[in-house]
Amino acid sequence: MYENQLIHETSPYLLQHAHQPVNWYPWGEKAFAKARAEDRPIFLSIGYSTCHWCHVMAKESFADKEIAALLNKSFVSIKVDREERPDLDSVYMAVCLAMTGSGGWPLSVFLTPDKKPFFAGTYFPKDSQMGMVGFRQLLQVISGKWRQDRNALLQSAEELTELLSKQKTSGGHVDDSLLDRAMQQFQQSFDEEYGGFGEAPKFPTPHNLLFLLDRFQKTGNSSVLRMVELTLRRMYRGGLFDHIGFGFSRYSTDRAFQVPHFEKMLYDNALLIMSYTKAYDVTGDAFYLEVAKQTADYVLREMTSPEGAFYSAQDADSEGAEGRYYAFTPSEIQKILGEKTGEAFNRCYGITEYGNFNGKSIPHLMGSMEDVHALADCLPPLRLYRKHRSRLHLDNKILTAWNGLMIAALSQLARVSGSKRYLYAALTCEQFLRTNLCEDNFLYVSWCSRVRGGPGYLNDYACAIFALLELSQAAQEPMFLVKAQRLCQRALHDFWDQEQGGFFLSGKKNEELILHPKETYDGAMPSGNSVMAYNLVRLSQMTDDAHWEDLARRQLAFLSKQAEEIPMGHAFFLLALSDFLSPPDHVTVVPAADEDVSELLKKCSLNAMVTILKRPTADYPLLNGRTTYFVCTGHSCLPPTNEPPALHRQQPAEF
Repeated sequence: MYENQLIHETSPYLLQHAHQPVNWYPWGEKAFAKARAEDRPIFLSIGYSTCHWCHVMAKESFADKEIAALLNKSFVSIKVDREERPDLDSVYMAVCLAMTGSGGWPLSVFLTPDKKPFFAGTYFPKDSQMGMVGFRQLLQVISGKWRQDRNALLQSAEELTELLSKQKTSGGHVDDSLLDRAMQQFQQSFDEEYGGFGEAPKFPTPHNLLFLLDRFQKTGNSSVLRMVELTLRRMYRGGLFDHIGFGFSRYSTDRAFQVPHFEKMLYDNALLIMSYTKAYDVTGDAFYLEVAKQTADYVLREMTSPEGAFYSAQDADSEGAEGRYYAFTPSEIQKILGEKTGEAFNRCYGITEYGNFNGKSIPHLMGSMEDVHALADCLPPLRLYRKHRSRLHLDNKILTAWNGLMIAALSQLARVSGSKRYLYAALTCEQFLRTNLCEDNFLYVSWCSRVRGGPGYLNDYACAIFALLELSQAAQEPMFLVKAQRLCQRALHDFWDQEQGGFFLSGKKNEELILHPKETYDGAMPSGNSVMAYNLVRLSQMTDDAHWEDLARRQLAFLSKQAEEIPMGHAFFLLALSDFLSPPDHVTVVPAADEDVSELLKKCSLNAMVTILKRPTADYPLLNGRTTYFVCTGHSCLPPTNEPPALHRQQPAEF
């Protein structure tokens, strides 16, 4: 068995490549010193452990002795887990986009020994086919160029690095017109038949739905709510949602959300819990709460460590084939459930003889929610069967940023559901992060095999602060608000650009790279800058502190400039902008002696900033001896009342 320099790493992705014939190195000075000493270019491969095309390229090329011999003879090969090093992924993905106009994973980049790129791409087949250059041929051309025409490669590297380094991100002014412009762009790209936006592949991008729900709440535009509801229902009914184990896959390969790319990511499921929870809060339709709970239950059952932190992802592939774990034949179902019950299950979930995926069927809901409830007892034996039928790889890396999103999601779900189970899970995870990934308000990026990763990036701070702000509301614990402010001060110190505004992705404790990017576009996840805008707005409104308000205004002005061309690509920032321009209600609750805090939170809007007092005070007395609500909206406060604030819920739509 082969063994290379990755054998000492803890990342599941790097360890997947530790026994390949390629002499892989982790990113570090040892690899660059070798490249300089032996006068070789670097082949940099960036991916993640649940990436299907990363697996394909690994099997075709990196496990091949001839390809390995080419790499080992002429290159120094470096493997990077993009989830542990988002800075490297951001820098070299920008290179790939600049060179080719597209990007993705695996990301394949060729560098000089001083880390400057001269060629980039994504997946390459082993040999040239169907108009695609083969990896073998590419290696031969580049190694020949390095020996015979190196100056051309070096000049290309210098020019590209200089071009990208000149791209400045400066601010403008707070622009409220972005809200309506973004809403119009979403309306123009909306799929009226199947929900979602644009053509296939369709990503959930739940932060877009959160923005649109906010727009409905603040404008009353029912067409906006209809876009969200159709999308949420179609995503759930299709194969994007796992109807047996619950949880959502990363994206749909088709327009109708039927056939997913099967990997399940923690961040997607966290953001989707938020979206379905918010939809319930807005409409009062129990369907959305049920989906949010099912998704959370999946995470707690299959993605949670014994210590209560959350793992990163489950793979798309099992036994070398994408989706095998999730697809069934009718006879399999009937064998497990019995003929009559199995027939009803197959009918409800569209499992047929001809199938919808490689001759088998990905379950998708054809029946009603009543059918779903009637067949609920069928799910545990089916989960057990498929678990034993084929193995599904789990990336057990614990990422600070993604865990922060899940804490926030569970906190919001606990607020609207009143379930202490979800609040306890959020509190347990926060304690894990505080104990293992935070030291004197300094965050670390990851935890795996009891080893702590490197210094945290902006996303880690942004999502951890977001988590603390949501937890402070769900748990009604002021200490979480204090912690959020301390982490925010650290983020400002390490990442804030004093001259141009905005936050750098890498901070003072991170490695200095050839570029120093500020990520502002909201892709599959909201950018760190967008989440920081939300955090600063929320802090200014929760503390009434002019310091935070000034910083929030400066961050919103910076992002307004970045979002002016494509507002819909900055939805989480627009959430922050919306709350800044139209602040949420402040609700102070004085409970009667027998009131449960979780029940009181359920009676307040999810967006409201709620303070539940332990006892009456001179400023906040009980009215009529009953639980009393003091509500301030806009710039005025209403008279105290014994009635909880109206949730202004819309009647459920018909689809």
